[in-house]
Amino acid sequence: MSRRARKSATPPPAAPPETGETAPVCPLCPLCLRPIPAGARASRHHLTPRLKGGARGPAPLLHQICHNEIHAALSEAELARAYAAPEALRAHPGLARFIAWIASKPPDFHARSRPNLRKRRARGR
Repeated sequence: MSRRARKSATPPPAAPPETGETAPVCPLCPLCLRPIPAGARASRHHLTPRLKGGARGPAPLLHQICHNEIHAALSEAELARAYAAPEALRAHPGLARFIAWIASKPPDFHARSRPNLRKRRARGR
């Protein structure tokens, strides 16, 4: 190969440096089991409500829409009594319908949740 040919030849692409780091893994929402990307709206949900003694208990990260739906569907007393585990929440009929609906949405999807009718009725609206 001539000198001119060597100069004009494009070099092979450089391999990325070996740093030993892997791509960051997105946490999974324990309700819908979809990943929670870094830019998505998310919040922590106390599995046992703080008012019912769960202030120091586990509080996994959920999509904000999933968290809103939990509190729209269930009262704090119901959460403390029968729905203090992600498996129990997924088994609730109303939340199961929500999970089936949200499964087709992208991981960073957010929309307003339906209003909590129980709370609206209690206020007399």
